[in-house]
Amino acid sequence: MLLLKHISIFILLIIILFSCKNKSEVDDYKKTPNGIYYKLLQVSRKSKKPKNGDYITFHIKYFTGNDSMFFDAIRSIKYNSPPFRGSIQECFAMLSENDSASFYIDADKFFYKTIKAPLPKFIPPQSFFKIGIKILSVSSFENFEKGKEEFLSWISGFGEYEQSVLNHFIENEQINASPSQTGIYRIDIKKGDGKKVEVSDTITVHYEGRFLNGKIFDSTKKRNEPFQFVYGTEWQVVKGLEEAIGEMKQGDHALFIMPSELAFGEKGSSSGIIPAYTSVVFEVELLEVK
Repeated sequence: MLLLKHISIFILLIIILFSCKNKSEVDDYKKTPNGIYYKLLQVSRKSKKPKNGDYITFHIKYFTGNDSMFFDAIRSIKYNSPPFRGSIQECFAMLSENDSASFYIDADKFFYKTIKAPLPKFIPPQSFFKIGIKILSVSSFENFEKGKEEFLSWISGFGEYEQSVLNHFIENEQINASPSQTGIYRIDIKKGDGKKVEVSDTITVHYEGRFLNGKIFDSTKKRNEPFQFVYGTEWQVVKGLEEAIGEMKQGDHALFIMPSELAFGEKGSSSGIIPAYTSVVFEVELLEVK
């Protein structure tokens, strides 16, 4: 019995250590009145903070409890005042253009209330998780739209080259499938007979992303971590995967070939791994729909 007691205490200590960002102080971080822990990493001389209605473009990363990054992207959103205490909008409000910082925010609030997604299994309930944010630009709606139009005009020629590369790949691989209206080719590996995906369903998938030359750039199978998210919510998957998964049923296993405009676009991935105007292939296995 004494041995069992010691083992139980040891397990309890492990759980406490794993959830160390629960209610305790975070080393070297300051704390806001609403409970967000923050550390400024880069402070620019600019004083352009976002205000209601502005569009902000930012680089954001999510980290697990052991500091392993599991999400890395560049996003542009319309900024609005924080909708609740401790929301991620408070993090944006603290930063000016070109500033970067590390934060610990309430995981439950972020996943359930902000992006309306289930809490990842590797993040304990009622805990904090780490995010990194760098504000790349703060623009009014007018300037944001103008800049986007000018950029798209400048790089329009690259799209023609990408299309020729994609056409060559389809021909060489002797792919007979017809593309969807948006340009996605689907090749079924296995047909499932489960529930069809609908908006607000919680789905679990294994996916593997590849370049047209077969080189893998991302794989949940290699990480042995299926990806779970609420279908139809923002900040989850690229547009092409959203469309592809929406046409699947539980048990389906398929390849999807998609142009860059449905993947990582004219800028490429934020990590720099996937260049601009690069068509990609995703192998997707839909494990569960609920």
